Amino acid sequence: MFPHHREREQPIFSARAHVFQIDPTTKRNWIPASKHAVTVSFFYDATRNVYRIISVGGTKAIINCTVTPSMTFTKTSQKFGQWADSRANTVYGLGFATEQQLHQFAEKFKEVKDAARLAREKSQDKELANTALTIAAPQDLSDELQSPPVMCVNGPEDKLFRSQSADITLSSEKERIKKMLSEGSICEMNLEAELFTLQDSNSKLVAALHEANANVEQWKKQLTAYQEETERLRDQVADLEAHGPSDLLKDELTQSLEELEALLKAKDEEIHILQSKKGEYHEMEHQRDEAIHRLREMEMRNSDLERRIQNTEQNLSNSLEDRDRLDTEIQRAIEILDIKIFDLNDLRQSLVKLIDK
Repeated sequence: MFPHHREREQPIFSARAHVFQIDPTTKRNWIPASKHAVTVSFFYDATRNVYRIISVGGTKAIINCTVTPSMTFTKTSQKFGQWADSRANTVYGLGFATEQQLHQFAEKFKEVKDAARLAREKSQDKELANTALTIAAPQDLSDELQSPPVMCVNGPEDKLFRSQSADITLSSEKERIKKMLSEGSICEMNLEAELFTLQDSNSKLVAALHEANANVEQWKKQLTAYQEETERLRDQVADLEAHGPSDLLKDELTQSLEELEALLKAKDEEIHILQSKKGEYHEMEHQRDEAIHRLREMEMRNSDLERRIQNTEQNLSNSLEDRDRLDTEIQRAIEILDIKIFDLNDLRQSLVKLIDK
């Protein structure tokens, strides 16, 4: 089952991003679906002609979305984008490390959506053709394909008992197979995503290693050329010494030979330095990966703090509105109280006048 599934569905694009899902209660706040940045991949099923977006965190499928022509990927900021999945009744959000990664993912989303639209149109045309063939087929063939009637051996009660027991056994077997398929698919998606990431990292390291090896080979070729030049000059010096050359020519040749030997020694040292830097390069790659990991964690914390600040500002705005409304009500009550006091004062004066009379 698994090898066939790998041949049928292949990854076509991958990117690293922080995955979020919309809060199903408020439909406003984002809920992180992963603690760290994970691999988000586009997969293509050549057998069913279907495109899917898959992301796996540990043994859990964070995203398992089938791309449809009605979907739209929207950039909400320089490093954040989102799209809605009506089948899962949710909205997915992706936070990228750079704006370029967001642009690449959006372009790939558009390409996959257009491909899904073309695939749906082809599928509809194929269904129409199959429907026409079915209508034109003879009626006798459909009658022959009908299953034969079920034979009853011991009467209706025995038939009912066997049917119910068969249904129970069949349903339990279906549930067990579904569970096995689900667990196998999740593990397989996880392995495929990790394999795609490892292949990408391996290609980058191989390219860097080839470049370093090319530099070493170049230095080796130059070293060989210098060695050949040195041997040639030595032969010339020996020939000149045999034929009794002048002291001036000897000094020039000796000086040239010493310069070439010094240059040869310097190039040899550079080759040793380059070979020693191979291990340092792998260590730098590890440090770079750790720095990127810490940077993404800081970006995630920054996003969380921004959301908290927005919530705090909203609460503060609501509190100010409540306070203004309360001040207005208090002012209105004071005005009414002043009117009541004025009326009571008039009443008091009227009562005093009546008492004086």
